[in-house]
Amino acid sequence: MLSCSRSLLSKAISKNKKSKNKKRPRKSISKKRAYDDIKVVVEEEEEEMEEEEEGEFSLKSSASSNTHGVQPLGNLFFSTSSVNSRNTGLGNLRVLSDELVLDIFGLLDGPQLGVLAIVSKSFYVFSNHEPLWRNLVLDNLKGEFLFNGFWKSTYVASCYPSFGVHRNGSYGGCFKVRDFFSDYLFQSWLCANLEMKPEWLERDNIVRKKGMSVEEFVLNFEELNKPVLLEGCLDNWDALEKWDREYLVKVCDDVRFAVGPVEMKLEDYFRYSDLVREERPLYLFDPKFAEKVPKLGMEYEVPMYFQEDLFSVLGNERPDYRWVIIGPAGSGSSFHIDPNSTSAWNAIIKGSKKWVLFPPDVVPPGVHPSPDGSEVACPVSIIEWFMNFYGATKNWKKRPIECICKAGEVIFVPNGWWHLVINLEESIAITQNYVSRRNLLNVLDFLKRPNASTLVSGTRDRVNLHDKFRSAIESSFPGDIDRLEKIAEEKKALEKKVSFWDSVSDSKVGAFKFSF
Repeated sequence: MLSCSRSLLSKAISKNKKSKNKKRPRKSISKKRAYDDIKVVVEEEEEEMEEEEEGEFSLKSSASSNTHGVQPLGNLFFSTSSVNSRNTGLGNLRVLSDELVLDIFGLLDGPQLGVLAIVSKSFYVFSNHEPLWRNLVLDNLKGEFLFNGFWKSTYVASCYPSFGVHRNGSYGGCFKVRDFFSDYLFQSWLCANLEMKPEWLERDNIVRKKGMSVEEFVLNFEELNKPVLLEGCLDNWDALEKWDREYLVKVCDDVRFAVGPVEMKLEDYFRYSDLVREERPLYLFDPKFAEKVPKLGMEYEVPMYFQEDLFSVLGNERPDYRWVIIGPAGSGSSFHIDPNSTSAWNAIIKGSKKWVLFPPDVVPPGVHPSPDGSEVACPVSIIEWFMNFYGATKNWKKRPIECICKAGEVIFVPNGWWHLVINLEESIAITQNYVSRRNLLNVLDFLKRPNASTLVSGTRDRVNLHDKFRSAIESSFPGDIDRLEKIAEEKKALEKKVSFWDSVSDSKVGAFKFSF
């Protein structure tokens, strides 16, 4: 059950435990001793209160109350009514989980949801769940819509203009339902309106480097497959100075960019990002931006550390490798590993991003990849992961690498590393995935996996990509693959080599064994 701050129940339990643990003072105790004891108790209680306050959540200043009055299920214990209108209004459907009810409602179109909304108060709440209308807008209108602050009114204004729904963000006609308790529906609203807790932003344990040579980067980070944050290597980018809203809208004009499952003009997307208050904001993530607007491709250059990109031998047949990324605060990417076993760099042009990275051998808490790696199950939203799983990493021996990457900085993400990214403010960035000689064998092994057709991404010819890539490398750089394979074999042999003392020592009996 959810609670956005210390619930009355937790307070009552805490108070009860304290009262049980307190011992009655002895009558013979001195006044000074009694005063000291009282002082200690007060100080302990203040410390406990401070610890509890540190764990509280804060809502955004722009957060409005829940549109339909949905409350977390725990509040039912303190309600004057013992009835959950969620159950009474669903009738025989009350035995279904909220997720299943919404899955069924998701099979309906707009008019059908409108009819269901007048069946009961409970049906009204479920049929007005914003993600249902978001799906309808994206599926039916593609990118041809003007977001007005709510997905339902956006849908109605676009599909049924005669209804008189305004495009200015007003959302008339909704009412709050009393005594409706649902963790699932409440969490959707909560995650959309929570501020990032300060303790989620405090940890910054990434190595930061400025003015490092390419040789040092390769030796200390790329070879070791270790993340690093690079400062000062975007100083000559025109994009760093030019790329603001006004400039991008002017330069891009009517060009449409990939935003989730649709394509939108930048002006329309910025309108959406100004008004949106949802759990998973749409993210502009376009792999063809430089082809669509060549000028954008000329206003940045690959930092010197990442100049070697062996996928370039494929020319136009190479998988998608570079993206422009734009999103409002709260948008981002949940835990994933970059495609095709590539490494990546991510440069922030405007705004700031919180990064959480786990090494390849550590699966983040709450993340469940399938055995073949083709699918990853994780929490619905990034905020939900921070709420429910971030705290667990404090006690891990292998803690995640974390940082806040700001404008003008670049983060190197080695291949195989799990990473989560959330925008702390409206952000603009460019990212590229690449293959260097340090990572070439990993990529080739990945591309020839039996299930490559499901794992490989960013290209139409998934099955033949390995053969094409290997052939192109052998043609462009004869002997490099053989040399790298030989070096890799030597490293493995060195790691497995038994030392002299290991050969003569028998740890089981604490004596020597002669194996000459």
